[in-house]
Amino acid sequence: MTHQKNKWDLLVIGELNIDLILNGIESFPELGKEKIAEDLTMTMGSSSAIFAANSSRLGLSVGFSGMVGYDDFGNQILEELRTFGIDTSTIITSQKVRTGLTAILRHQNDRAMITYPGAMEKYQYGNIPSRVFGSARHLHISSLFLQPGIKKDLFTIIDRAKEHEMSVSIDPQWDPNEEWNLNFQKLVGAVDLFLPNEEEFLQITAGSTLDEGITKLQPHLSTGAIIIKQGIRGATIVTSNNIQQVPGLENEDPVDTVGAGDSFNAGFVFQYLQDSPLTECAHFGNIAGAVSTTSAGGTEAIQDLETLKRIAKTKFSINEFAE
Repeated sequence: MTHQKNKWDLLVIGELNIDLILNGIESFPELGKEKIAEDLTMTMGSSSAIFAANSSRLGLSVGFSGMVGYDDFGNQILEELRTFGIDTSTIITSQKVRTGLTAILRHQNDRAMITYPGAMEKYQYGNIPSRVFGSARHLHISSLFLQPGIKKDLFTIIDRAKEHEMSVSIDPQWDPNEEWNLNFQKLVGAVDLFLPNEEEFLQITAGSTLDEGITKLQPHLSTGAIIIKQGIRGATIVTSNNIQQVPGLENEDPVDTVGAGDSFNAGFVFQYLQDSPLTECAHFGNIAGAVSTTSAGGTEAIQDLETLKRIAKTKFSINEFAE
């Protein structure tokens, strides 16, 4: 396959926020009571940013379009993105809104989250510089329900990308309102890769089983694919005429599972842009997701492609990499 000359391999249009992580709390908060956390981390969050960072680390050139506030959190995010080698020239810094923040409270193996959307809610199609659509081979959008301005014009954005011969991937992420009010039948027919996790997929399809959900969406596929992420069980690939399960990898002592799904996406898209078969894309996505759980934070483990291969070999006995 031949590709036009582009500035980036990958354009990410997405949400940007800071994660305030409180680790090792005694129990979840109760009204009128104070709880103690053992540790505190403040870092760049957002599904889109983790995906962009790990994609860049794997070797893709990445541009990011989004919005932050004119504040310390916004400055921190821009600085971290640049550290990952991501082009931030089309990120808007607004003096009218504040940068979003997610407070993550971790107790044992569970977590509770509260998000202040801030700039994430305000960013919309009209803010995206038109030049970006001709600047990349592939477009990725995540967290649709945290970005109402993007969600509203999602199909217009996809059409613009397709006009410039870009492939498109969408990871819907969770809907905090649990309404799932989007035409997913139309969406899976419009994009190349639809990347929900299993719980999201079941909510989207109102299916009680994976097979039931697949029956509802598969008829609406054209040339694209649905990739259902299933954690240590791997991923299920659904095309218009086929369903295939790709086994996963289990980290028996994970340090942190935050960002594993975004790391899967990064690994999948990395291989997809090399024209690899979907099963190979999913296998590499499973590896990237598993490797990401070996360090704290969604962007610590994948330092570069060689590091990923080394961890995959030593931790998960994976040796078969296509060079």
